[in-house]
Amino acid sequence: MLVPKLVTTLRSGYSRSQFLSDITAGVIVGIVALPLAIAFAIASGVTPDRGLWTAIVAGFLISALGGSRVQIGGPTGAFVVIVYAIVQKHGVDGLLVSTLMAGVILVAMGLLRLGVAIKFIPHPLVIGFTSGIAVIIASTQVKDFFGLDMGEVPSEFVEKWGAFAEHALTVDPITLALALLALGIIVLWPRISHKVPGPFVALIVTTLIVQGFHLPVETIGSRFGEIQSTFPRVALPALSFTQVASLVGPALTIAMLAAVESLLSAVVADGMIGSRHRSNMELVAQGVANVGSALVGGMPATGAIARTATNVKNGGRTPVAGIVHAFVLLLITLFVGRWAGLIPLAALSAILLVVAYNMSEWRVFRAELRGPGNDVLILLTTFTLTVLVDLTVAIGVGVVLASFLFMRQMAEATDMRLVAGGLLDASVENNAPDEEMFHLREQLPPDVQVYEVTGAIFFGAAEKFRETLQQIAHKPRVLIIRMRAVPTIDSTGMRAMEQLVQRSRKDGIRVLLAEVQAQPLATMRSSNLMESFGREEAHVFPTLRAALAAAARTREAERG
Repeated sequence: MLVPKLVTTLRSGYSRSQFLSDITAGVIVGIVALPLAIAFAIASGVTPDRGLWTAIVAGFLISALGGSRVQIGGPTGAFVVIVYAIVQKHGVDGLLVSTLMAGVILVAMGLLRLGVAIKFIPHPLVIGFTSGIAVIIASTQVKDFFGLDMGEVPSEFVEKWGAFAEHALTVDPITLALALLALGIIVLWPRISHKVPGPFVALIVTTLIVQGFHLPVETIGSRFGEIQSTFPRVALPALSFTQVASLVGPALTIAMLAAVESLLSAVVADGMIGSRHRSNMELVAQGVANVGSALVGGMPATGAIARTATNVKNGGRTPVAGIVHAFVLLLITLFVGRWAGLIPLAALSAILLVVAYNMSEWRVFRAELRGPGNDVLILLTTFTLTVLVDLTVAIGVGVVLASFLFMRQMAEATDMRLVAGGLLDASVENNAPDEEMFHLREQLPPDVQVYEVTGAIFFGAAEKFRETLQQIAHKPRVLIIRMRAVPTIDSTGMRAMEQLVQRSRKDGIRVLLAEVQAQPLATMRSSNLMESFGREEAHVFPTLRAALAAAARTREAERG
């Protein structure tokens, strides 16, 4: 149902007490989002104001149009890596076009009802790239955290750490002390108060210290200049068709990442408040939000798990809280934004290190390493490619690898075995008198064989199906294939079945099918397989007993 949660929550009755709770939660989340928006923008290689306007515009649209009651949207750490790469290769205009295209893709995904499909992405893959992103974010903050006296930091992970090692002796003690102070405040402040966010306190304290003692450390203003306290100009970037075509890959990555993270955040929020989000409406809202962010010069946005959890913990229960959060950020940007230039970069690096630590989910990562071999392979492959190569490549390879491994598991699960002396199991015996079952066991002719297939007959298992039948020790007169445990069959499986029938006919073997489920039977009827069989009622039977009876009649007819 493509109806925003804001509409349904307001229709169902909205009390004054809930309104006050939403305002309180919105103000707190707005304060939490302020340093994060600035920090994510700087780490992504763009100016701080772009992060702020992303949080304002995208945050408002995600709450107003989204399918979750409590989702808080804005820039997140997951986008830092890919945004930085796009800016370095295509510039800010390339980033805006990628974000705009990703927004359109997300809207299309929502309209096509693909919200459920996103949930099929394997958990090890999600943990792999989020942990990889955490490592990269942490590595980008080393220079500002230690105040290293070095030039431009290399973009490649290995070269980056090589450069850090070369300049390890250039640590600035004042910057490091300030960063450690900010880190300590962020970690320890929750023991004092949960109402005022620790990152906000760290920014205020470190900024006051820097300005009060005139400490020679780098600030937002010294690197980026003063943050403009004016509304951004709405405009479309001008790029050639060739440039747009080259940004399709990054746009798809942004869209996929936004979809996965936003729906994951919505699921977490559902568990916290006992609600149920509308995944397709959420995708549409995420798409519109990213389009809106691009039009005001912003960054990609998605649902933020940490800010959403903060919203819930402080009483937010409707999208009104998210809308209030956006207005709080707007007021801060317009009236206090110019003071943000005084914030030391060391404090922002401490905030991002905490974000990276929380994103790493190292306990979950460690637990996944003890899981099945296929999951470990997906996890380590995605993690390694994210860190050493590229997030786009990591997601693409991870999805393909997960798909192949799943198909291999499905193929291995498909089994075809000869049913020997005890050809009828308890489930069949319970449906018929014992005397009849005994008769069937005793009277089964030696030239009638019964094979039972378990699992899907698809392209991954078709060769196994063919090989099993080719290994039949002697040629029976009648071959019965029991298919009660075959839920589906695809065209490759149909081709294998058709080859079996044609080869059997040449060898004088009659093939009968028993207990065929609905999907395989419908597929057979719409293909050429029934033409190979002949009359359906003479070769396809609803029960094994009926097929055995037909086999007996075949032998009697041959004797007669």
